[in-house]
Amino acid sequence: MKRKSIIAIIIALLAPLALMAQEPSIKVSAKPQVALGEQFRIAFEVNADGKDFKAPSFNGFTLVGGPFNSTSSSVQVVNGSMTRSVSNTYTFVLRADSEGDFTIGSASIKVDGELLQSEPYAIKVVTDDSSSASSSSSGQPSATQAQTNTNDPQVSGQDLFVKVIPSKKSAYVGEPFVLTYKLYTRVSVSQLSVSNMPSYGGFWTKDCDSQTQGSEVVNGIQYTTYEIKKVVLIPQKAGNFTIEPMVVECVAQVLTQRNNQWGNDPFGFFNDPFFSRSYSNVPKTIQTATVNFEAKSLPVQGKPDSFNGAVGDYNFTVSADRDELSTNEAFTLTMTVSGKGNVELVNLPQPVFPPDFEVYDPKITNNVDANGQGMSGTKKAEYLVIPRRAGNFNIPPMEFSYFNPAKGQYNTLSSSGMSLKVNKGAGDDTGDGGLYASNQEGIKYLGSDIRHIKTSTTKLKPVGTHFFASPMYWAILVALLIVFIVAMILVRKRRQFKQDVVLVRNKKATKVAKGRLKNAYKYLKEQDQNHFYEEMSQALWGYISDKLGIERSVLSMETVKEAMMGKGIDEALSNEFVETLNTCEFARFAPGDAAEKMQGLYDRGMDVIMKVEKTI
Repeated sequence: MKRKSIIAIIIALLAPLALMAQEPSIKVSAKPQVALGEQFRIAFEVNADGKDFKAPSFNGFTLVGGPFNSTSSSVQVVNGSMTRSVSNTYTFVLRADSEGDFTIGSASIKVDGELLQSEPYAIKVVTDDSSSASSSSSGQPSATQAQTNTNDPQVSGQDLFVKVIPSKKSAYVGEPFVLTYKLYTRVSVSQLSVSNMPSYGGFWTKDCDSQTQGSEVVNGIQYTTYEIKKVVLIPQKAGNFTIEPMVVECVAQVLTQRNNQWGNDPFGFFNDPFFSRSYSNVPKTIQTATVNFEAKSLPVQGKPDSFNGAVGDYNFTVSADRDELSTNEAFTLTMTVSGKGNVELVNLPQPVFPPDFEVYDPKITNNVDANGQGMSGTKKAEYLVIPRRAGNFNIPPMEFSYFNPAKGQYNTLSSSGMSLKVNKGAGDDTGDGGLYASNQEGIKYLGSDIRHIKTSTTKLKPVGTHFFASPMYWAILVALLIVFIVAMILVRKRRQFKQDVVLVRNKKATKVAKGRLKNAYKYLKEQDQNHFYEEMSQALWGYISDKLGIERSVLSMETVKEAMMGKGIDEALSNEFVETLNTCEFARFAPGDAAEKMQGLYDRGMDVIMKVEKTI
């Protein structure tokens, strides 16, 4: 606290000194030569505070991501003169799709009301960029490359990578296995998205629940991990398969250290690392390795006749809810298969009923759990059966066969036979044999055989009395006219209100934000980080978009602050709102106690929305 007070006093003493600034300019940084199909970055660095940045048209290239904005500032005191340096960098990720020489057009930005433009930048696209690896005969990088490496922080493969972890490398046809896609990071990550998902040709797939966040030590390095996706795969045919990589795109927040620009500081306070620290957003595209998988055929030797493709480890039961009943009464026969394996694809055996039984189509229910250990669950078939003839009947035993991949052999499970005694029911005239017919109820007459035409009294009116043109007629007519006029006015006002989209969004902003925050609080109690951060982000961005009448597509950290101040919101509250948005973006992957981070972010979000609501 004492040191901060001294720094504040020094800055106050230096404030009257002349404040010098550099001439505003835009500097372009990119590789002058790239390979065909390569993804690379191009950065536009502005050494002044500006607004309305407009990117050039990237003809000949595909825009993969951006703009990603980073800001830094510093103050330098030399011989009593104070110089302030500002750097705003707008980074884009491009992909070279065509060979040849291309020119990136001029970017523009408004600085102090004047339009500032960058110089065009030439980039050559070649089929082999090996020549660009050695930019000079001495093996040293060129000046342009050195400058790019200085202003463009890098994220190495040891800082951020993604892995695919198969539970096994080979399995029998019909045997489930699990693929887990996991992100490993030592830096803060946001805007995580999967740009290319494998097709899994030849496999039956089912997504399963995955963990949100954890930690893991790899080669002695501590990483924060996040399971992007977990999927259960079941090979449908034998052979060797190659599972293509998953491609993931994200933005890494990297801490950069600027050179000391304070000159000869006699007090030594401006050498504090706090004044030379800044963060940069680095777009990254990472991918997993390919997975080679072998699907083995089921053995032919020992395959039973009752085998119908089930693979796993199962139990099989058959039961009836009653063993004695009367004709035309119903009973339920239940057949259940449970265990480990793809229960959903299991084909249950067909029971054989006596010909005098009326059988309805079975009710099939599945209860399947897909997790990191594979698949397990229960499949049940319930038959509703009605015996139509009295007697003693037998339902023969049923067999269920499956292949156990752990033991490499077929197993057959058999149910016991069932005996059923059917007694002759009331109203059953079918006897011991012959055809049966359903009982029919006789027709019953409702009411009586004589019905009066009219039994109520009738009110008589004098001859010549009519409702038309009567006082009541005109009163009703005038009332209807007034109701019609009022309805037209209300409809017109409502239509005008709905046409004013900005006003409608402004009126509903608080209600929508409260709904989002309510959902976020529910996920906070459930410790569901994934959905919690999504709801908090939607609540903050959606509220300020609707309240200020700005489309979400044009909102950014910079435009939010500018728009809020334009609505009369003070700078401190605008900075607090932007800081809360930024915290929401990076808190998901930041280390620390998850529950404490979520509770703190929820409280900050509630507080800043209430402050903005009171101000507006």
